[in-house]
Amino acid sequence: MRIDVFSAKDYDRLSFEAENGAAGHVLRFLAPRLGIETVALAKGADAVCVFVNDRIDRAVIEGLAAGGVRLIALRCAGFNNVDLAAAAEMGLAVGRVPAYSPHAVAEHTVGMILTLNRK
Repeated sequence: MRIDVFSAKDYDRLSFEAENGAAGHVLRFLAPRLGIETVALAKGADAVCVFVNDRIDRAVIEGLAAGGVRLIALRCAGFNNVDLAAAAEMGLAVGRVPAYSPHAVAEHTVGMILTLNRK
């Protein structure tokens, strides 16, 4: 299965490749956000993995479906950036992170505070 990972950072590549291991999926890491300007990059992928700032509206979903994508996997808990009705109409499955650990949120907050204090 080819999975295109949009809005990819170096840490995404490290963790995804480590977890992919024996599964043998083909992972393509793309720095740009998924949107109408970049949807053509996903042509031929079976799935896309997107983040919170990617915009998956009806036009993008139409482009994904036309390019052969059948799954939109979000690596975030929110899904307000996805037109779920359009995805259902076009037969694309949508998956997301069901919840975040309260410890992860606290750690992120402390990290942000430390970053702000460095400036």
